[in-house]
Amino acid sequence: MDTELKAGGRLERVLRSGRFAVTAELNAPDSADPEDVYRAALVLSTVCDGINAVDASGAHCHMSSVAICALLTRAGYEPIYQVACRDRNRIAIQGDLLGAAAMGVRNVLCITGDDVTVGDQPEAKRVFDLDSIQLLRTARMMRDEGMFLSGRKLTTPPRLFLGAAANPFVPPYDWRPMRLAKKIAAGADFIQTQYCFDVPRLREYMNRIRDLGLLESVYFLVGVGPLRSERAAEYMRTRVPGVVIPDRVVERLRKTPKKQKRAEGKRICVEIIQQVREIAGIDGVHVMAYRQEELVAEIIEEAGLFPRPRRHGASDPASRARPLQRSKISKGQETAS
Repeated sequence: MDTELKAGGRLERVLRSGRFAVTAELNAPDSADPEDVYRAALVLSTVCDGINAVDASGAHCHMSSVAICALLTRAGYEPIYQVACRDRNRIAIQGDLLGAAAMGVRNVLCITGDDVTVGDQPEAKRVFDLDSIQLLRTARMMRDEGMFLSGRKLTTPPRLFLGAAANPFVPPYDWRPMRLAKKIAAGADFIQTQYCFDVPRLREYMNRIRDLGLLESVYFLVGVGPLRSERAAEYMRTRVPGVVIPDRVVERLRKTPKKQKRAEGKRICVEIIQQVREIAGIDGVHVMAYRQEELVAEIIEEAGLFPRPRRHGASDPASRARPLQRSKISKGQETAS
């Protein structure tokens, strides 16, 4: 069992220590001004163990995730570099991973990426040379074996803590744990989920992956976020791929007086975090407050996550350190599951 740090960043150290981790998403600006990044990061950095730099989420163009990471590392923050497979081939992605590591990025979230049809430039060409599982294998090979996919040796391998995404909230529910198992086998060290508004469904999913023994191999962070109103909730669950918001949540916001809706949305988020904390196997939360970064600190404090508590049932941190698994991705395209 490998107990050495994979990358040595703050997020990895917090998770290994048994404390309940918090990450948050920085909404990439439509701007070339670095101050737009620094303003958002300043709000998040006081309460987060890692800041996600999103990679053209929703297939909408914004400042690039690698540029945001460059700004964050320059300012001393802990970025989580999101890499989507939609827009770049394996040559570009491997170069970006090396460049990010050279800048001091220690965390990488490997995602396939939303299809261009959900964005505002649907005529854009898709790449999808790799999917998220292949990307994880590629990054792990570079880190653990010190080589590119071609077999060419690296002079200095990147030190990376590898993450993947999961969505327990959409069918087919029986298939979701199997997909997660593939990502863990491919190299995922931590998981961030899609928004959680259905805690009972999350409990069922966690029971299943616990029975499969998957929680011994990966750190698990649940996605949460505040809703501005029932209109925002309706938009998200009908227009944002993968987001499921139960009717009871929408109805609760609908019954709330107009001037209190934003506060009620924040309260719902805090309640979900408090419920999630009690589920065995959950190591933290990932806060996604779209254009509401100023609420993140309030949510974290009101949920009792500052200073960091021990996570539910935390034991010896080294007991959940993932062993290095060495396998090699085929140069051919693997079928995505």
